[in-house]
Amino acid sequence: MNPTQNIDLLNEQWAKLSAPEILSKALELFGSKITFATSLGAEDQVITYMLSKIDKSANIITLDTGRVFPETYDLLHRTINRYGIAIKSYSPDTTQLEEMVNTKGINLFYESIENRKLCCHVRKIVPLRRALHGKDAWITGLRREQSVTRTDLKIVEWDAANGLIKINPLLEWTETQVWDFIKEKDIPYNKLHDQGFPSIGCQPCTRAIEKGEDLRAGRWWWEMPDSKECGLHGGK
Repeated sequence: MNPTQNIDLLNEQWAKLSAPEILSKALELFGSKITFATSLGAEDQVITYMLSKIDKSANIITLDTGRVFPETYDLLHRTINRYGIAIKSYSPDTTQLEEMVNTKGINLFYESIENRKLCCHVRKIVPLRRALHGKDAWITGLRREQSVTRTDLKIVEWDAANGLIKINPLLEWTETQVWDFIKEKDIPYNKLHDQGFPSIGCQPCTRAIEKGEDLRAGRWWWEMPDSKECGLHGGK
């Protein structure tokens, strides 16, 4: 079967499966040609736990932008030790990063959406492309209710930006389901979640949210909601 020609079939077949079942099917179908990209958020910690139970050798990567919270680095260390797995870090290209900072400034992202997207491109998108090179599919922790930009997602999608299949096993999970699962399985999570940070990215671009605010209101809070994506997910 050619997965790129059978996305609709996969969505039909996997629609009633649980998240661990979707992950098992994906690993079976794509083998060494699939990777999981974790940002170490709550959803990604759930998927990491599931993958550790299915196959400890599953390929897992994370993007070290150089601007993440100290608590995120601590969680990366704790997660690797807890599950006895490898999580490979990918960092920005030094030449690109130095050119951007020396030309635009260290906090360029506050000045315009274009600058913010440039920063995300250098610190996230380019390293992700390196991580996905040679792969046929990647796994994400996206959920439909997270944002207005994610309401049209499917469990299995074609990622045109990266030229491979994207799989979202937690797509239909609610925030309550995620946290109930974390508590039930005693999954390590970022301590910032207890301080009002439901979504955690780079430190300068993430703040705690107020009661009643959207889950992603703390990400790039100076922008309109429909622009709040870094480009990793093709605008979704």
